[in-house]
Amino acid sequence: MKTPQYITTTLPYVNADLHVGHALEFVRADIIARHKIAQGNDVFFNTGTDEHGMKIFEKAQSLGLSAQEFVDQNFLRFKDSVQMFGILPDIHYIRTTDPRHEKAAQEFWSRVEKNGYIYKKNYQAKYCVGCEATKTDSELVNDECPVHPGRALETIDEENYFFKYSALGGKLLALYESRPDFVVPDFRFNEIKAFVERGLEDFSISRLKTKMPWGIAVPGDENHVMYVWFDALTNYISTLGWPEEGGDFEKYWKNGNPIQYCGKDNLRFQSAMWQAMLIAADLPNSHQIVINGFITGEGGLKMSKTVGNVVDPKDIVAEYGTEALRFFLAKEISSFEDSPFTMERFKASYNAHLANGIGNLTSRLMNMAVAYEVDLSEINKENTLIKSDHVELELNRFNVQNAISNIWEGVTMADQFIQGREPFRLIKTDPDTAKQDLKKAIQWLFDIAQMLNPFMPETSSKILTLIKEGKKPEAPLFLRKD
Repeated sequence: MKTPQYITTTLPYVNADLHVGHALEFVRADIIARHKIAQGNDVFFNTGTDEHGMKIFEKAQSLGLSAQEFVDQNFLRFKDSVQMFGILPDIHYIRTTDPRHEKAAQEFWSRVEKNGYIYKKNYQAKYCVGCEATKTDSELVNDECPVHPGRALETIDEENYFFKYSALGGKLLALYESRPDFVVPDFRFNEIKAFVERGLEDFSISRLKTKMPWGIAVPGDENHVMYVWFDALTNYISTLGWPEEGGDFEKYWKNGNPIQYCGKDNLRFQSAMWQAMLIAADLPNSHQIVINGFITGEGGLKMSKTVGNVVDPKDIVAEYGTEALRFFLAKEISSFEDSPFTMERFKASYNAHLANGIGNLTSRLMNMAVAYEVDLSEINKENTLIKSDHVELELNRFNVQNAISNIWEGVTMADQFIQGREPFRLIKTDPDTAKQDLKKAIQWLFDIAQMLNPFMPETSSKILTLIKEGKKPEAPLFLRKD
């Protein structure tokens, strides 16, 4: 019986197209999902769209659409974008406007309220619509949100429902103590532990419907809608059929070691707020939270739609292909730190590692194998992922960059071997040795292709098919870009 494994991304807002920063999270989570499948796990891979909140409502109004019309249109575009990243075709989608999700969010609220963690009070606060979060003065730069500069903060002065976050700090710290690898990497774990140790403040979890009508109604109070984050975070269990017990919830949340991927701007929401909410509802916590750094654009700033320094992945895929995008996000972007993305850097890596690297290596080896009539029947053609200790270890640590870098050491080794042995010369004087050298290099290529499966599944499949059928490529795997 296969071991269940649950993996989820965060849910992007549907107010604009996905950029390459979003692609990083989706591709990284997909690589881990494919790796877990190769290990023999039964994987439930989840993503979806966050469709409530003020910025969705404002965007719909600006376009003359109802909020529901707007999110319906953009969800279809979202799905197209996700598949453009080469994501597993059987990924599950959850929308926070799904009736099943809305019912689950209301049930979650009711349980938390019943357990004494929700109360009502008047309050004043500064609110960033871009972040969908309140901001303290210490978080502001020139009285603006540093993530959304130039956008005026909203002032909230109303009666809201609050989540008793402050009462759960001790339980969160106990959770962290019991799970030494709960947040990956370590320095992000240290950051969230220090945040909780400083003391938590209760936060608002509702808005007056007269001021913000686009949200899930608070159970028992039609005058309020849920704060978008309190609603959206419950997607991770609503997609599994919760509040129904048993079924996918039992299998994948309680017994599936849930792994949640997110960017560093989601650290507090995913590893503290969501975990406190689960505790308040008497539900099991996540197993691990994996935190990516930011992709930075021009000016060294976080790539974001607000700043306007985004790179459109559709343009990259149109010119270079999905596999090239996946490669760059895996190998050239740090697993956990911030990393820059420029088209110059992308093109240089593409030419060096794909066109002149594995693409050229595959063409040379298979062209010689066909020309010299090399018997490839003894090449290992088992349809399973060959386990490399280093690659396996790094993927289990979620260090995607180190894992694929290990594979590329094999590409370099195979290339240097062929350059040194020169079977294209040796074939004239010692054909048997030349053919043996080629078979050795092609076995390495086979191993490389097997290990590439989670990262570049199409490239992996193409190389394995060429070896299996003993054919040379009809066209280069990756055309060089001048």
